[in-house]
Amino acid sequence: MKMFEFMAKDIFGQNGIPVPQGRVAYSADEAAQVAREIGGPVVIKSQVLTGGRGKAGGIKFADTPEEAKQAAEVLLQSEIRGLKIEQVLVVEKIKIEKEIYVAIALDGAARKPLVIASTHGGMDIEEVPEEHLVKYYLDINIGIMPYVSREITRQMGVRGEIAKQIQGVLQKMWQVFKAYDAELAEINPLVISGDKIIAADGKMTVDDEADFRWPQGTPYVEERTEVEKKAHELGISYVELDGDIGVMANGAGITMATLDIIQHFGGAAKNFMDAGGGSSMEATAKALEILISTKPKAILANIFGGITRCDDVAMAFAKVKESIGIPVPVVIRLVGTNQDEGVRILKEIGIDAYSRVDEAVAKAVELARQA
Repeated sequence: MKMFEFMAKDIFGQNGIPVPQGRVAYSADEAAQVAREIGGPVVIKSQVLTGGRGKAGGIKFADTPEEAKQAAEVLLQSEIRGLKIEQVLVVEKIKIEKEIYVAIALDGAARKPLVIASTHGGMDIEEVPEEHLVKYYLDINIGIMPYVSREITRQMGVRGEIAKQIQGVLQKMWQVFKAYDAELAEINPLVISGDKIIAADGKMTVDDEADFRWPQGTPYVEERTEVEKKAHELGISYVELDGDIGVMANGAGITMATLDIIQHFGGAAKNFMDAGGGSSMEATAKALEILISTKPKAILANIFGGITRCDDVAMAFAKVKESIGIPVPVVIRLVGTNQDEGVRILKEIGIDAYSRVDEAVAKAVELARQA
């Protein structure tokens, strides 16, 4: 689950990391009121779950509450990369002398948390050469002890009081990272302003499956589309994408691999749908109904039957076709438990099953193009 900037900075502030004064606003009038409370120049920052807000015009400056209202009105009627801006963060404008980048990310390949830090922070952090990045793997059982944070700032080339403050921020970031089961905790930029450092921006991605362990319960919920909400209520992992091929598979890994193969064959997936590794006929039918409601040009199911039985999957397709119909071409790759029975059921309803995933994907891409 990705958190909006204001959510991440709320958590950072609660854990002792310095953040600018301000709060989120949901209307232009509320933005003006926040600017009035701050009593000086402010920054109005669009709150959307994407990067590049500054370059896209999603960050504006104001010297008065009236200017803040005007800026907020413009932003709240805008979109960034197709995402509607529904709230803005109004914060005090701070003096920036130097921008630093600090983050803790979960490295899945190494199975360890990784600290990434650089004195070249700011909008173009992705373009910073590798030699200007400090990377330090953490022992999950130890985390960021004082000697670790000192070593990181030493490698960054930072000295004196500012180095001590960065060390403190790193240790507090680790506390947040661990407490919220985070996959990413990032501050970009961590600003040097006079003799202080301030987290001018913040980003967090957390494991919402572990929200019962969060220090303050579940305070935030990532925005979902209506279809994503419906799937979530049914316990189905579903994310909308920009393509035209509806995808269903039984497992996160096989679903991601299916998306990659679709792209390899020149197609584009309309969604990520992990219908589960042990889904019953009823659960599979509900997942298929959700997929049909998105109106794809073709549907591709990639099922490797282990706990999931192939005949249950086939029966789900038969049930849905009989009850509401399946108005688009369907391609199914079906292998595993009760495969022969599943293939027989599908054949009876006019759907051919494939045993090779590449053949199934190529066919689905072809049908989507024809549609």
